Order: sequence, then C-alpha cells, then structure tokens
Amino acid sequence: MAIIYINKKKYNFSHANNLLQTCLSLNIDIPYFCWHPELGSVGFCRLCAVKQYNNLNDSSGRIIMSCITPIVNNMIITTHDTEVNKFRKGIIELLMTNHPHDCPICEEGGNCHLQDMTVLTGHHNRRYTFDKRIHKNQYLGHFISHQMNRCIGCYRCVRYYKDYAGGTDFGVYGASNNIYFGRFEDGCLDSEHSGNLIEVCPTGVFTDKLSSKNYNRKWDLQHAPSICQHCSIGCNIIVGEKYGIVSKIENRYHSHINRYFLCDLGRFGYNYVNTKYRLKYPIQVFQNKCIILNQNDSIDIVSNILKNTNRIMGIGSIRSSLENNFALRKLVGKENFSSGMLDNEHKCVKLIIDILENSGLYIPTLYEVESYDLVLIIGEDITHTSPRLDLAIRQLNKIQQSKNYQQYNVPKWHNVAMLNISNKKTCIYIVHTHEIKLDNISAMSHYASIRDQEIFTTVLAHKIYGVSHSFKNLTADVMNDTEIIYKALLSCKKPLIISGTHSGSINLIHSSTNIAQGLQALKKDVGLILLTASSNSIGVGLISDFSMTDVMNKISSDQIDTLVILENDLYRYVLKKDMDCILKKIKNIIVLDHVLTPTARKSTIFFPTTNFSESSGTIVNYESRMQRFFSVFNPMVYDNTICILEAWFWLYKIYYKIHNINNIDITLDHVIQDYINHIIIFKSVLNVAPNEKYRILNQKIARLSHRASSRTAIFSELNIHEPKQKNDENTMFAFSMEGNQQPNQDMEYIPFVWSPGWNSLHAWNKYIFKNDHYNSGVHIFQRNNLNKKYDLIERYDVNARNDEWKIIPYYVLFGSEELSQYSDVISKNYSTAYVIIHNKYKKILGLALNQKIEFECLGQLFQLSIQFSSKIPLKQLGLPLGFPNIPHVLLGCVVKNIRGVI
Repeated sequence: MAIIYINKKKYNFSHANNLLQTCLSLNIDIPYFCWHPELGSVGFCRLCAVKQYNNLNDSSGRIIMSCITPIVNNMIITTHDTEVNKFRKGIIELLMTNHPHDCPICEEGGNCHLQDMTVLTGHHNRRYTFDKRIHKNQYLGHFISHQMNRCIGCYRCVRYYKDYAGGTDFGVYGASNNIYFGRFEDGCLDSEHSGNLIEVCPTGVFTDKLSSKNYNRKWDLQHAPSICQHCSIGCNIIVGEKYGIVSKIENRYHSHINRYFLCDLGRFGYNYVNTKYRLKYPIQVFQNKCIILNQNDSIDIVSNILKNTNRIMGIGSIRSSLENNFALRKLVGKENFSSGMLDNEHKCVKLIIDILENSGLYIPTLYEVESYDLVLIIGEDITHTSPRLDLAIRQLNKIQQSKNYQQYNVPKWHNVAMLNISNKKTCIYIVHTHEIKLDNISAMSHYASIRDQEIFTTVLAHKIYGVSHSFKNLTADVMNDTEIIYKALLSCKKPLIISGTHSGSINLIHSSTNIAQGLQALKKDVGLILLTASSNSIGVGLISDFSMTDVMNKISSDQIDTLVILENDLYRYVLKKDMDCILKKIKNIIVLDHVLTPTARKSTIFFPTTNFSESSGTIVNYESRMQRFFSVFNPMVYDNTICILEAWFWLYKIYYKIHNINNIDITLDHVIQDYINHIIIFKSVLNVAPNEKYRILNQKIARLSHRASSRTAIFSELNIHEPKQKNDENTMFAFSMEGNQQPNQDMEYIPFVWSPGWNSLHAWNKYIFKNDHYNSGVHIFQRNNLNKKYDLIERYDVNARNDEWKIIPYYVLFGSEELSQYSDVISKNYSTAYVIIHNKYKKILGLALNQKIEFECLGQLFQLSIQFSSKIPLKQLGLPLGFPNIPHVLLGCVVKNIRGVI
C-alpha cells in the first residue's frame, strides 16, 4: 500500500493502478480521452494532466499525465490547479480545431464523451477561423456508420480493433494532421466484435446504423437492464426503447462476464423484436379460416381442449425463460414436458448438468478465462457460437505473451510497454473439423472428423491418466499431435479445457471432462467450460427429462393428439417433409411465440407472447449462473387493443381455468415462488434479483432519465390527454422518470448509465474501481468437494464405416442462431447457406468455382453453393445446421449422390 496526497487529502492505495484510475475511483473528475480501463494507458491525448509536487515545500510543481503515472508512496497531487486547468482547456481547443460543431445532428449528442470533457475543462470559445480538415467517410458494413471528420485522434479505435480484438482489416493511415482511421478500402468489418468501436470511440466517428433507423436521444429512451439472449455466455446489456420499438442495445458492465465489450450478435441481433410480421392477437384456425380471439375466449377454448384429453405433450424452449418453461410444465405435467431439444443434444445437456453438479471441476467466469496460461478447445468454433469467449481467449493469449512484465518492472496498465515486451509465444491448442478464426493465434490446430476427434481426445485423456489405450493403427499425425498437446498441458500451471454441444458429440464432452479431471489429479489448477446452444439450455435441461425425439416417437405411435409448443420452431430440428407428416397427426397444435415461425404457421391456436424486451424472467448460463432480465416496456401501452402477454401469464391463466382456481394474482414473483416450491434446486433464485417490493429510498427505480422530454406528446396523435403510466407489478422498476436514479446506490440495478456531468457510457469508469461488485446472478451449483469420476472411454465402434460421406456442422455469427434470422438486416445480407468440402474434390467431382453442388440425405435432395477448404477431412460435408431448411437432424447423417449442378 502507498500513502498519497490528492488535493490536500490523505489516501491509502495499492500500487496496481495508475493515478488517473485512482482519482476516478475517488470520484475526482479528471478529463481523459485515450485511456480506457481495458485498453490501458498510452498518454497520447495529454488531457489527463495533473500537477505533482516534490514535497510539501514545493509551490510550483510540474504537470504530469495521470494515465501513465504509477502510484508512488508519499506522492503529492493536485487535480485542479490553475495551470493544469489552462493546459487541459488548451488541449481541448486544439482537438476541436478540426472537429465539426455538429452536436445537434450528431447521433452521439447527449451521449458523447467529448461533450462531457469539453464542458468539464471549461472550453467554450472558438478562436480557430481557418478551414477545417475534411475526410471522406467509408462504408464499414450494415451496422456501423463512419464519420471521420469527428475524429480527435485518440487512437482508441485502432488499439481496440487490432491490439485487443485481433482484427486485421482496420488501421491507421496518414501522418500529422491527416491521420485517418479506417479500412484500406470500403467494406464490411471482419471482426465479430467490431460494434464495440461505437462505445470505445469518445466521439461520433462510429455510430450504430440500426439505432439510426429508430433514432432518439439517450434521455428520451426508456431503459432496462437485461441479458443477451443469443448464446450461453449470459452477457449483460442495456436495452433502450421508445414508441414500442427497441432502438439500441448497449454494453452493461458485469465484473465477471462481459465487462466492457459485447459481440456483434449481442449488439445488433435484436432487430427481430421490431418485425412488422408479428401477430398481436390470439388466433384460432378453424375450417382453414383465421379467427381473431380475445384473451378470455382464447383461454376458454384451450382450457376446454385440455380438460378433455389426456393425450397431451408440452414442448419447451431453450430460448425461453425458466418461468415460461416451468409454467408449461405445470400445465401439462412433468411427465408430459419435453425440453424441446433433439435426443442427442438433450443427452449432451444432461451430461453437462451432471458435470456442473458433481465433477468438482471449476467452471471459470468469462473474465477469469483471461487468467489461464493454456487453453485447449475441443470441437467448438467459439468465434461464431460464443463470440464473447473468443474475445476473452484473445486476451489470454496476449497476457501470456507478456508474462515477463514483472521482470521488466512494467505495470500491466502500461499498454505500449506491454506490447513491446511480448514474446509472441502462443498458448492455444485447437481440435476441430476445419479451419476457424482462432487458428491464426493457435500454437497447433488438429483437424479431424467428429469421430476421429473423439478418438484423439480419448487417447490424450489416456496419456494424462498414464494408462494404455486400446486403439490400434493410429496415424502419425494423431500420435504426434497428442504428444505435443500432452507435453504442453503438463508444462503449464493453469490449463483451461473448452468443449460443448455444438459438435453434437456426447463423447467429446465426456473426454474433455476426462482430460480436465486427469489434469486436476496432477495438481493443475484446471478450468472447464462446456458451452450449450442457447441462452437457457441448462435451465430447461434441469426441469425436463424428455427430449423432442421422445415426443415425435409418441406422435408416430398415435399416443398424442394435443401439442403445446412454447417459443420453439420444430422445423429447425427436423426435415420439413417429416415434420409436416408429424404435425398432421396432431388434432390440436397450440403455439405460444413472439415470432411467426414455420411452426407457428401450423398452429390451430396461436398465443402471442412477449419477447425478452417486453417481459422479465430468469435464464441460466454455461456456469449455472441464474440471471434476471427485465422488461423495457409494456407493448399494450401503445395499443391497448392488442393482446400480447407473457407466456407464463397465458399458461397460468389456462391452468387456473382448468382447475377452477380464482382470485389469484399472477405475477413474476408468484411464478418464481411456485417453481421454488416444486424444484428445490432453484431455491437460490430468490437471491438473483430483488422482488417487486424492493425500493430505494421508498422509490421504485426509474426506467427513464430525469431529462426525458416530450413525454406528454408521445401519445398526442392518439389522445391529447396524457395516459396514466402503467404500473409494473412484476419488477422493482417504474415505467417512468419518477423514481430513484442515484447511480451510486445499487448500481447493478440502475437501467441506464449516467452520472452528474458524465452522460456517455464512460460514466461506468467513475464507479467500477470504487465498487467493482457488478456481479449479478447466483450459481445453482456452488463449487463443492464432490469428485465424481467419469470413466475413460475404452473403444469406439470398430464396424463404423469410414468410406461414406457424412455431414458435420459449421456455424456463422449471423444466421446460425434462431432469433437473429428474423432480423430484416441479417436475413437480407448474411444468411447465405453453402457447403464446405475438401479442395481435392474440385477435380474428383469436376467442380468449378462458384458452382453449386447437389446431394441426397435422409431421402431429401439438397442444392447449395459450395466453398472449399484445405483442412476439412475427406468425405466430410460441412453444413450450416439451423439455417432455414437445414435442420439439426442432419448432423452425422450419410450423404449420397454428390454431384455438381450444371
């Protein structure tokens, strides 16, 4: 600890942080631009000047830059000396010589760090009378706008994109006053994390194109804290809405998960909630006619149907909340509730749950990933299935490259110095079917079919346990590569093993666990991450014992006549012709969803449900961490004639109608208490977030800023009278600007980022160092002393044929995930399916560039464009499973009659 004096006050601080970070943690305002808590310090902008004195007798002192000044014992600092204030004001004035004065039309206006710092330094007179520099803006893709004339040369963008995210198609060009940040030529940015440029940039150089279409100033948006719904990581986000339209998603700081950054899918994949094709009323299909129902009639009709049948099954959803899934299970009964996953995925998830609960292995948080010194990725293309984890692994690689920083006495926050001492040694090992983006920073990548990956990892597990395996005739590549990885794992101290369900292999999950447990037995501080396909796969797996395959088998044997489907498109899993035949056998198909899926189009009764921005609920991420997302708005505020309700509300209403239960308020807290009473494993869910009665200073928490303007005019075209604000009976938030807005109290529940004088997202930085506890969520499975052993796999089917073509999966960021497919921008510009096969088949099959390929699988003919790979194993055909008309059931299936299409 060091004793330092700031503005004549004495403080005790550690040597770990720089002076700027220390002052911000004390709520002392020091302006800055180039520094960022995750990117470190470079001292480019010179704005964070303070004055340091040699001793108490020194009256003149010297100006220093606080972002590159370490904490030293007995240092004496003043942050608001007259000379310092003049210096900062001059820096701002120089930066503004070429910056346009376009705040009224700039989309960052009111959410701009440059505005905050300009006001903070007191600069308000423009003395520069010459022509301003003019740059040409670039096209950077469908999501990000480029306004280069607003650039102040802080270098944050290129430091983030190249040094932090590992992007290669964005850089800095020119010199002196003609510095240009952009691409060599127009085009879409390649990085899956490019959207963070919007928040990293302190000005309006990079702005959100999707937000521009529904643009509102920050203070006019209604906000709520939420959880990203697209993958199993569980990143925290802020959702902004106005006029019933979600206008923006921003990163929400969480100290153990996403911290400062989101992936592009999480930031831009929300547009499906604004689709114009949404159904807004319950609908019954009768004699090929659609009949619009009201709330009571629809509940009565379904209640009568369910009363008169015992042949019922409910299909849950891995993209829906715990509350919704439990409500369906309560309605149909535990023995009639399916997880909505195919049998193979269902078993994979069940095994993962068992490992989480009983293996005794440590499951690291996303931020903890960066502390490991080696990572082995088995069967997962995390860049496209869990992209935020990809970004964390890139930091792990850089941190390991710079492990010798202590030898040179270099602080970790000193960005330039850390880059200079990197030794370029990589610590990432990959086992996969074909090349992936992380290959460019991996020490070794081993490519094999899924079956051969199972053999490879099983051999590796046997090596670690020091036992012999029964496999014969292993290739030299397998023997050599397993030995390389084995030696690397033995030489490291803290290895991380990553696998998951995306390869569809329960054996890969099993062998990954074997490897982790073997390393743990060798006293390694091992971590294990097992990824799942969707945001609530673990949660649904915990409450369901039956797969969707079980349901289809029952339907095929005429055991079911009524099917209740919750927010699940069955056509993503099964071929259309097969699913059509299955659904024809069902008399009553009751669907609850917020998007118009092919399954919803087959319903006999449809209930419109709220999406994640309109409802509150709980989901469980890969760690078994339960987190709560909160509704941003009530859709019926803007049109009280529509009938869009929470899925759990619909289901409970039907249940109560069937059982003649009256006068019970159905609220989120009621549902939560109900599933705690029935499923003891969820008892800690009460600690995930406060209930509806929670108050701060006797107030609910405001969703709207106190600066919200024109609230009374929102409904003026409908009614000149201001309607009463809806009361939120499910959460501790208020649909209003009236309520608690103090950012220093329970910051994890404040729905938008604001601090006096700091309007941009950089207001986070004033609080996270002082109180870095933004750690929402509760783990279902705590680390325990259990150490269940998972037997080593001894052999595989020796009779399995290797001469047949088989389908393996590949994934892409935009299109593989279900909900993003309903975004207009993504469906028009990104969702293009193609086949991947080995280069050798160009000649063997007589294929030409850009030619299409045709093949048969499960009795259906497919015709797709083709791409070639030099790494994919022979006789393996890569398909984008989950794309429209490419269902998951194709995984591992045999392909016949492959031929080029003329």
